[in-house]
Amino acid sequence: MDAQSLIAKRIAQELRDGMLVNLGIGIPTLVANFVPKGMHVFFQSENGLIGTGPVADPGMALPWLTDAGGKPVTALPGASTFDSAMSFGLIRGGHLDLTVLGGLQVDQHGRLANWMVPGKMVPGMGGAMDLVAGAKRVIVAMQHTAKGRPKIVRECSLPLTSDRPVDLVVTELAVIGFPDGRATLLETQEGVTVEEVIAGTEAELAISPELAAASGERTSPGSASASSMGETV
Repeated sequence: MDAQSLIAKRIAQELRDGMLVNLGIGIPTLVANFVPKGMHVFFQSENGLIGTGPVADPGMALPWLTDAGGKPVTALPGASTFDSAMSFGLIRGGHLDLTVLGGLQVDQHGRLANWMVPGKMVPGMGGAMDLVAGAKRVIVAMQHTAKGRPKIVRECSLPLTSDRPVDLVVTELAVIGFPDGRATLLETQEGVTVEEVIAGTEAELAISPELAAASGERTSPGSASASSMGETV
């Protein structure tokens, strides 16, 4: 399984029956492909659609039915469309149970940067700021490194999307949470060691007691860090 699908499949384990869930563009859209059988989840696209389904099969995409990034999506029976004012009313009103967003960087306190790369033209922040501020729970779906450099860093060098910390980061290597505002390694993906996660991470990582017991790692402050890793740019 490729890295993006591995991330999406793990995030799908966080879904619960009846949730209203926003999926951002990129890796997050793949989460809809891994909804557990028999579970009913309502996926929202911020451009005005509730009831998005799995990614369309080749040749079956409808050009007028798209996600917020303009890429074709499918709609399940009973799906609803509405204008962006209604859509952002749902987001800003705190009605989303969960949002899944891509990320460029996340710092060791869980703050996300995902909307701008310096020196590149960007049309605007889009809905990311509203989603991070308004959703009840925020999960970041991203690959652990970019061009060999860590994306989970001590301090973001890119502009922050929101000062509110996210709840979970899922990468192809690990699942990281932020209890008490500190990056904590909760799980490693199958076949990945704690050492491999640390080597690809700039931020200091605490290790959850459950993972420490399974791997024999220490959990004292500063026991897991990758201070030699360069900063992501």
